[in-house]
Amino acid sequence: MKKVRGSKSKLQSRTSPPTLASRLKRVRLLLTDVDGVLTDGSIFITSDGEFKQFSIQDGLGMIILRRCGIKVGWISARPSIITTKRAEELKVDFLSQERGSKVIAAENILAQAGLNWAEVCYIGDDVVDLCLLKRAGVGVAVANAIDEAKAAAHYVTKARGGYGAVREVVTMILKAQGKWTQLVRDYTE
Repeated sequence: MKKVRGSKSKLQSRTSPPTLASRLKRVRLLLTDVDGVLTDGSIFITSDGEFKQFSIQDGLGMIILRRCGIKVGWISARPSIITTKRAEELKVDFLSQERGSKVIAAENILAQAGLNWAEVCYIGDDVVDLCLLKRAGVGVAVANAIDEAKAAAHYVTKARGGYGAVREVVTMILKAQGKWTQLVRDYTE
């Protein structure tokens, strides 16, 4: 029997799962959980209302991502006036704060955006995010996520939720899509 060179690698490349870089290249929509991802998960409730802490680097990252043509959406099962205010401030494309299925919320956003799951990067941290982590083209768990979320994700951030994890992912997307170098150049001129 004659051995054919290269045939095995061609077969493997057809059946191998996509790499993280190739998945990131397809991203057209960043969806993220709010509490525990955009914040550190702390909610301070006083007689005057509630307080949350958001990372300024995450915020700028999402603004930059939108400038580069990638839409941004937040999905939270916990309605909050503070979340709404921050989303408005950043001009987030989609905000869903419905109690109930995050899958239905995401599918509604996908329908509005005219996109499919392969074009989504979803960032989560807890059990309520597992259904989206397994559907997204790129599932990301933050460093402080539960073990099950980390196991379901394609990538686990080095940064914790509320401390630059979203910005870490934004940078990865823009680098994979070849947009980072020009962006940096634009800000240094």
